[in-house]
Amino acid sequence: MAAGSQTGRAMKQLLLIGIGPGDPRQVTYEAVDALKRASVFFVLDKGTDKDDLLHLRKAILERYRPQGGYRLVQVEDPLRDGQAADYVGAVRDWHQQRAALYARLLDEQLQPGDVGAFLLWGEPGLYDSTLRILDLVREQGVLLELQVIPGISSVQALAARHQIPLNRIGEPLTVLPGRRLVEQGRIDNVVVMLDGQCAFAGLDDPQLHIYWGAYLGTADEILIAGPLQQVKARIVQVREQARRRKGWIMDTYLLRRTI
Repeated sequence: MAAGSQTGRAMKQLLLIGIGPGDPRQVTYEAVDALKRASVFFVLDKGTDKDDLLHLRKAILERYRPQGGYRLVQVEDPLRDGQAADYVGAVRDWHQQRAALYARLLDEQLQPGDVGAFLLWGEPGLYDSTLRILDLVREQGVLLELQVIPGISSVQALAARHQIPLNRIGEPLTVLPGRRLVEQGRIDNVVVMLDGQCAFAGLDDPQLHIYWGAYLGTADEILIAGPLQQVKARIVQVREQARRRKGWIMDTYLLRRTI
């Protein structure tokens, strides 16, 4: 959009604050400073099944902004078509819906002098769509003064909980979504995220070791590690039981060749 068509539109100040994988103690000092600057917090409601995620965000605000002095804007999150054959197309459509919502929220809720903020799980630059969505928001003519505050990712928390380094000497670390695991070929050192279908269960390589974690950084944290062929059935069972009990699950894992 040409600069002239944006004349008269006010610049919106917005913070993307990485809040870690769930433990309020893992919020960084930089993030706390940003929390204290913001006057409007945008929270997406993902439905009753994921109320825990909403409560955790509110708990972080209560911990670091106990005196209040901010507005909480809670809106329903657009749903992504999880059954679409075209995964990439479905995600792009979902991002467009979110971009339209964000553009409206920023226009209606941020007045001159306000500083808006999104509290993002983990690290805003790793498997989070908000930065891409804000590019679409800018395409709609919204002027943004944006600051990104990094956070501790679930990948870092996973390594810490299992007391392992993510990388090995002279060896690369690959991070990919679960749906791409079967395409990987030889697996040496791979972090897998967003694996709703438990792709690891279909691997039969006896030299693979898995370090798995769910609800990292929360009171419901679950950790399992061991030779993949020995523990994969247990992980699938524990994962399904936890998902049914809570209505949602957030997990990640590292696959590592032992030889």
